[in-house]
Amino acid sequence: MAHLTRAIPNIFLKVPLNTTVTGVLKRTLSCSPTLSIQAPVSRPENHTKCTLIPGDGVGPELVHCVLEVFKAAQVPVEFETFFLSEVNQAMSAPLEEVEESINRNGICLKGVLATPDYSHTGELETLNMKLRRNLDLYANVVHVKSLPGVKLRHQNIDCVIIREMTEGEYSALEHESVKGVVECLKIVTKRKSQRIAKFAFDYATKNNRKKVTAVHKANIMKLGDGLFLNSCKEIAKLYPKIEFEQIIVDNCTMQIVSNPQQFDVMVTPNLYGNILDNLSSGLVGGAGVVAGASYSSECVVFEPGARHTYAEAVGKNVANPTAMLLASAKMLSHINLQYYGDLIRNAVNRVLKAGKVRTKDLGGQATTQEYIFAIISNLR
Repeated sequence: MAHLTRAIPNIFLKVPLNTTVTGVLKRTLSCSPTLSIQAPVSRPENHTKCTLIPGDGVGPELVHCVLEVFKAAQVPVEFETFFLSEVNQAMSAPLEEVEESINRNGICLKGVLATPDYSHTGELETLNMKLRRNLDLYANVVHVKSLPGVKLRHQNIDCVIIREMTEGEYSALEHESVKGVVECLKIVTKRKSQRIAKFAFDYATKNNRKKVTAVHKANIMKLGDGLFLNSCKEIAKLYPKIEFEQIIVDNCTMQIVSNPQQFDVMVTPNLYGNILDNLSSGLVGGAGVVAGASYSSECVVFEPGARHTYAEAVGKNVANPTAMLLASAKMLSHINLQYYGDLIRNAVNRVLKAGKVRTKDLGGQATTQEYIFAIISNLR
């Protein structure tokens, strides 16, 4: 970890694109030249400072992969790096310092943080929940899209799950009223329900989406989920060009497994969105291939779309860095470095389309490092 921490900061990346990579890269087979890839826009020269949180499990290894690609692509980004962890508290940076950096930079690339099943201090709010609450990261957006060349049961999946992340079941309000009886409070407010609904419809409008689906359980939780559903209905009236529908969450899980192509944009309360994020990621290849982002009015945190630290793979050189690479590409596009975002995204698509270099989770035999070398060789 000390080596990683020394390797990450202060990278004004100056390695030429034609740098020769020895070893595995020389043995990497070239990818198909016939793949249609969108040409990158003109290359900007401005430098941008971003906050970097490697995360737990294989997170530091995946971040190292991103840094290798950034270096080869000469991405003009400088990272402020903070190791933040709830399971390795002795090594963790203070949360206040991390939040100050994110607020100052307005942008963050973050690995997955592990959440223990119990708290040593008795505190119910996790580090993830504190970060979201303090930064008001209320909207989590996960774009679930079929990858080129990856053959699975379903093809042509292209849906977006927008999850409210500051209330609902993640309110950390639990108590044992009497011995053996625990009460957990689910908080739903009209203001935050309308806010996430408006975010979903604005997203659909901006990205030429045709339909927004509200996912709920209002037939059982008539007041809590009923308030969320009614808030979505009210906002939907302001967007007559966007089709609106509603679906009960248990039916939604069945429908998304059997016919995921029917969904476009889904807006959900906190817990349902978390479940659908992970379920949908499995339909397109797993936790290693889907990127996400969490938005507040002041900052954005880019991270993998499915929350898995893959701790059992640490040090084995088998983790799939695709999700982290795609999250970094989204980050670059967001900070007006579209050229570099397209460069990395196109390289990932070329390698996956060719199908010659894949990690084991996608049916291949390549190591993490071999996959990254293939990505670097396709930066053009």
